Amino acid sequence: HRKIVLLFMCGIAGAYTFKNKTIEQQWLQRAADSLNKRGPDNQQFVTIQKAALVHARLSIIDTSTTANQPIFDATGRYAIIFNGEIFNYKSIRETLIQQGVCFKTHSDTEVLLYAYIHWGQNALQQLNGFFTFAIYDKQEDTLFIACDRMGIKPLYFYADEDYFFFASEMKSILHFPIKKDINWSAVSLYFQLNYIPGKNSIFKSIYRLEPGHFVCIKNNKAVVQQWYTIPYSAQAAEQNPLTYEQQKNKLVELMDDAVRLRLIADVPLGAFLSGGIDSSVITAMAARHTPHLNTFSIGFEGNAFFDETPYANLVAKHFKTNHTVFKLKNDDLLQSLDELLEYTDEPFADSSALLVNILSKFTRQHVTVALSGDGGDELFAGYNKHYGEWQTRHGGWKATTIGLLSPLWKNLPKSRNGKWGNKFRQLERFADGMHLSPGARWWRWCCINDFGYVEQLLPNKADAALPEIIETRQHFTSLIQHDGSMNDNLLGDVSMVLPYDMLVKVDRMSMRNSLEVRTPFLDYRIVEFAFSIPVSSKIDAQLKKKIVQDAFRGMLPNELYNRPKKGFEVPLLQWFRTDLKDKIFNFWLNEAYILEQGIFDIGTIRSLKNQLFSNNPGDVHAQLWALIVFQNFWRKYMD
Repeated sequence: HRKIVLLFMCGIAGAYTFKNKTIEQQWLQRAADSLNKRGPDNQQFVTIQKAALVHARLSIIDTSTTANQPIFDATGRYAIIFNGEIFNYKSIRETLIQQGVCFKTHSDTEVLLYAYIHWGQNALQQLNGFFTFAIYDKQEDTLFIACDRMGIKPLYFYADEDYFFFASEMKSILHFPIKKDINWSAVSLYFQLNYIPGKNSIFKSIYRLEPGHFVCIKNNKAVVQQWYTIPYSAQAAEQNPLTYEQQKNKLVELMDDAVRLRLIADVPLGAFLSGGIDSSVITAMAARHTPHLNTFSIGFEGNAFFDETPYANLVAKHFKTNHTVFKLKNDDLLQSLDELLEYTDEPFADSSALLVNILSKFTRQHVTVALSGDGGDELFAGYNKHYGEWQTRHGGWKATTIGLLSPLWKNLPKSRNGKWGNKFRQLERFADGMHLSPGARWWRWCCINDFGYVEQLLPNKADAALPEIIETRQHFTSLIQHDGSMNDNLLGDVSMVLPYDMLVKVDRMSMRNSLEVRTPFLDYRIVEFAFSIPVSSKIDAQLKKKIVQDAFRGMLPNELYNRPKKGFEVPLLQWFRTDLKDKIFNFWLNEAYILEQGIFDIGTIRSLKNQLFSNNPGDVHAQLWALIVFQNFWRKYMD
């Protein structure tokens, strides 16, 4: 008989009362309902003594009601709710069986529960997967909540003197009785980065459980601890004993196994295929183990600058995949904007989320699980800013010339929407950063805007928030040592950009469409390997992401090499100047409403509107998009 394996991608929420106060059923029902996109197949909750656990289920395998959560152990002492997957659960299961555990199911959820029962928090070190989960021990009256190493699955929590609330999404926590006081330092950081980094959220009393952390409630006290740190020593990495050839072989071996583990599913499965190196590597590895692999990409009708589907088609043909291309029209983007704004709770303004939403929606019509190449750029130096950092550190006539011509770059027209305008924009950013310290330069190149812009935009808020802004900035820039290697910069990206921008984008938009996305590059073994090898294996004067390109060169089409890297970007500038002009001027940034809010400087808002139609728009579309998302949040949750 075929064994039924239970795998879940879901949403979780819950509550704990410190003072034996009532946990209202209506709170739990509303919290469960708000997670229906993450878990459309079933939403339910249970109250156990001083705790309540909420689960919304997306069935990957086994749609029977017996697989619904919470799941209890045989004694009824422990209960678990789980969002994610443990890819090595079978080996952990065998170990537990040898120790006398009798399993009722073949689920990774039950394995996770018994692993915690047997080993406590030490069980986390054995897990290869992505997850957030909560386990309540009613005998000891303890609630244990953990997040995976890389922060792939999010979790927010709120605490006051009476209650502790938690959920996969902030919108779920907002259905509990909480104080909605705005955290203006988070708002200021948002308008610098277009996302909110670190443990703080848009609200003062709601926090994000950081990657590799857990929170344990015991004796009516909640304590947050870190359980995982990427093992990294700059000196050890630079002295790695493996030859470059051995490093390449090791990467192929690790990637092959990471992809193999993530192909477990009894529902239709596929892969995102952009035509870039990372997604092409994932496709190459998956094609080894899956005949007739489904692959998916999107492109723009009539806008070749943003369209990479010809490269995706090459890869699909090379590996004989069942390839589907979604050609976007303007109406698709407009619909995606409405969907994104409707789903967004905490402000998040990475505009490529619009495309991830569309890709996820179309992909979900064909499959339930998709592999993606997220993480490859951050781990192996794939961004243009990484090449800029390499040039800055190594000098040479190119870097010197760019720096000397700084006044020229400032006066040339800049825009992300064309080849030369984008090049001038990059050159200006490079020239601005090359004279800063490594940490300050890394931060500047992470930001869309500097703090001066935020002071102008938020004249009554930014200065008061400055101490917390500095604290957050120092928390991340401390990873970049003044005399360290470029691996420090990549550690900064993996610690901030990846979990609070890239992974948020993929998680929110895939879950909005009830699609599970798996990220082989973020298998912890690959992450630890990446930080064990020298910078010279990752980037040099000729190549970004060197080891990834070289290790898989014999497998991939030659046309993928020596081509400029493009971001996954939306042509917002043209869009804002036409279809959305009226709504920007008369709704989102309506001057009467802005003055009534009393948040933004009206002169700065007017300047942004004027810049939108100038010959030198720069990053105004990104600035306006951040304002649109924030205004949508404010109208929904604060008016």
